[in-house]
Amino acid sequence: MISVFTRRGGRFIEEAAAALSVSAMAAAIGGGGPQVSASASECCSTPQALQQQKIDISRRRRGIEGGRRRCLSSIASTSTTETKEMSGGGEQEWYDKYRRSLYGGLTHKALLVDAVGTLVLPSQPAAQIYRNIGLKYGVCYSEDEILSRYRWAYQQPWPNTRLRFMDDARPFWQFVVQNATGCSDSRYFEELYEYYTTDQAWHICDPEAGKVFEALRRAGIKLAVVSNFDTRLRPLLQALKCEHWFDALAVSAEVEAEKPNPTIFWKACEFLGVEPEDAVHVGDDRRNDIWGARDAGCDAWLWGADVHSFKEVAQRIGVVV
Repeated sequence: MISVFTRRGGRFIEEAAAALSVSAMAAAIGGGGPQVSASASECCSTPQALQQQKIDISRRRRGIEGGRRRCLSSIASTSTTETKEMSGGGEQEWYDKYRRSLYGGLTHKALLVDAVGTLVLPSQPAAQIYRNIGLKYGVCYSEDEILSRYRWAYQQPWPNTRLRFMDDARPFWQFVVQNATGCSDSRYFEELYEYYTTDQAWHICDPEAGKVFEALRRAGIKLAVVSNFDTRLRPLLQALKCEHWFDALAVSAEVEAEKPNPTIFWKACEFLGVEPEDAVHVGDDRRNDIWGARDAGCDAWLWGADVHSFKEVAQRIGVVV
């Protein structure tokens, strides 16, 4: 069974499909509690009934799901017995059909999007840029050496503050650049730092993104970027002429929380005026994007595995582009 949890003050709410074979599902789950109707119209007719349904199902499942190891897959696994009880041609289709019964044909009310690796990509490899700009400042490492040293520096614990991306994140990036290239010249750092604020350094990952986001907004879907980034993200999105695609930006440097901390996802939902269980997050990192979003109570789709384009994202939500 596919499960989505909301963890707020110790309370778990499970989004489980009541519209399809609820009686069979309840039998498979076992345990007591109020009887759940097998009729989608009966169980979803009012917000109060839907909320009670979620709580009833949660009570049955809490002891089973609560202690399970988090799955590496971006779609929760299901037992063979439970899979057979689902109708609709597969667990994801079954779950999406259930959610559409809640939201008038749509699976979610809001879409959260990761920035680097999902929405935007570097135009050139970072190691190549570090070396090309650094040549006039005496950088002599090869691109492979720079990449290896960059990865080491980026992954080091950051002792100065609990967040790497505080404000403009200059101290963190100075540490990374100096360790990656061996160059401590402040002029080199400033040139490199400013380069990554320009549209020359980045491009939109999906050429159809603008058209898709416009269609989603026309359908009433609210959109937000959720990113571990410093204060350069807003001017960067402005330079790429895509900031207006979104209703809100949840940037770690501004909300003082970094993925996978669920706080940054809660902030994004707060900015959009939706509950976490009403949103789906799309990103390319299992730990930061998938696990982080699910810990916040959102759905999550892995970019490059669950979905490969924003048009596919829209179609899964239920919006035709």
